[in-house]
Amino acid sequence: MGKQSTRWRLAVSAGLLSACVVCAGQKQAMEQASAAFRAGSAAYARGDMKTARADFSKAVKLAPDIEEGHAALGVVLYAQGDPERAIGELETALHLKPDDRTAEENLARAYSQTGSPEKAAAVLQRMDDAAPLDGELLALWARDLAAVSQTDAAIEVMRRAVAGAPQNAGLLDELGSLEAQKESWAAADSSFRAALQIDPNLASAHMHLGVVLSHEQQPAQAAAEMSRAAELDPKSAAIEYEWGNVLSASGDDSDAMKHYQQAMAIDPNDTDAVYQMALALQRAGRSDEALPLFRKVTAARPTEAEPLINLGLALVQTGHAKDAIPLYQRAMGLDPQNSSVYLDLGAAYLQESDIDDAITQLQAGLKITAENPLLHYDLGLAYKLKDDLPDAIRELETTIRIQPDSPDAPYTLGILYMQAGRFDEAVKNLRVALADRPENGDGWSTLGSIYRQQGKYDEAAAALRKAIELLPQQPGPHITLAAVLQEEGKTAEAADERKQAAALTRVAVNRQRAVFSTNAGNVLLSKGQIADAIADFQDAITSDPGYAEAHRQLAAALAQQGRMKEAATERQKAETLTAKTP
Repeated sequence: MGKQSTRWRLAVSAGLLSACVVCAGQKQAMEQASAAFRAGSAAYARGDMKTARADFSKAVKLAPDIEEGHAALGVVLYAQGDPERAIGELETALHLKPDDRTAEENLARAYSQTGSPEKAAAVLQRMDDAAPLDGELLALWARDLAAVSQTDAAIEVMRRAVAGAPQNAGLLDELGSLEAQKESWAAADSSFRAALQIDPNLASAHMHLGVVLSHEQQPAQAAAEMSRAAELDPKSAAIEYEWGNVLSASGDDSDAMKHYQQAMAIDPNDTDAVYQMALALQRAGRSDEALPLFRKVTAARPTEAEPLINLGLALVQTGHAKDAIPLYQRAMGLDPQNSSVYLDLGAAYLQESDIDDAITQLQAGLKITAENPLLHYDLGLAYKLKDDLPDAIRELETTIRIQPDSPDAPYTLGILYMQAGRFDEAVKNLRVALADRPENGDGWSTLGSIYRQQGKYDEAAAALRKAIELLPQQPGPHITLAAVLQEEGKTAEAADERKQAAALTRVAVNRQRAVFSTNAGNVLLSKGQIADAIADFQDAITSDPGYAEAHRQLAAALAQQGRMKEAATERQKAETLTAKTP
């Protein structure tokens, strides 16, 4: 800190030692201390902190029991960036003279600015009990109370600050922020609008009002306030970050990511923006892009469990469950009562086919949150993979009891009931699942198969035809429908379904051959064996002329041989096929 600031007060007493009764042997030392104090005060007034510190230190050494020297030295130490020693001197000053209000004020500021808001709030409470605080100190007190989660008390104190300075837009903005923390949206809205009536160009108030409007389900108005805030303060990472949050809350992750990127460009160390960007990418199915961002956040916040959990999830989503497991274990150590960690660790073990460990973790999670439907569902899947149908059914039934609208449990439970021969219950659950997701062709095919086993041929045929509509390239539903029609005595229709199934089977087999030959050709092409690669690509096209990738790779190989006209022809075929079936 440079010259004397209005935020820090130095009580100057020219007659510091004049009233002291001392013996003759101490008189000279006291005079020297008083002179040093006066010299320090003069140095402080002109902004010479180095000299002021030396002079006040001398005064304290010569007269350690005189409060003013400690108080002054405390102010200078803080100005020089030595807060710990500053606090020590101010505490000593108040021990010597408990009623020094200036020292109390400075100590409160030091506590507040060095991460001890609880101590600061206690000092300010004592001061307020002795004599009401002014607006600036009330605002400081409110911030300290908010920092220790005493939001209600903080709001009351900030209201006093606003009452003492009703035209202070900044205080109204702070009051609105505290009200927003309590989710008192109407009160916050009123405070921010009052701040903007006083100062229409207060960017932070526009930003905060935008956040409130977002919570009030007014996205267009929220966006307008954010736009105005960014216009007023285009270099604010906080505004871009909050704008991203507003857009994300309305489901617009695409535009939200643009603002998170802008916040990161303004302040690369803004880990809040980095984290929200990573989460938005993850929600958008771009977990591979989210990974480096999650890693940056976990490096900056090694003691927080949530970023570790989401990094682990991104690894699982990108097929690296093995790498996620130690991250979940670290998160578990940081937050052992977070059942989400056990859920995600269990899922990672399932992806690694480590069923027993998955069951152990999921059961541990249920000891913390017994009514978590996701834990019950994944535990049911784990039991299913162990062919433990009774336990799997029990867990999935529990899932549906807790979460009747579960999107996945009815379908999985229907399959389990079918495997257990409980066809009526299987049908009931599959019908529920298909009512929610009628586009599930496999579900309709399974339902048709169950109806067939029940002898309900009309229902079976209807379900299987729905499956064929949704899965036109799969032979399975045609085969089952053929069996249903045959059992009904509809031999001609059954024969037609079998014929279609056979044709689809040939197509599937031919596509498999084409894919195999294309992959083999790619290997040869990478080794420079162009002629052999061309032969494999041509075999692939012979197996399946409609396989665009084989034409595309043949074009590349022909081009390397200089056969540009043939290459162009194959490339055109590939583009045509891709256009037909993107």
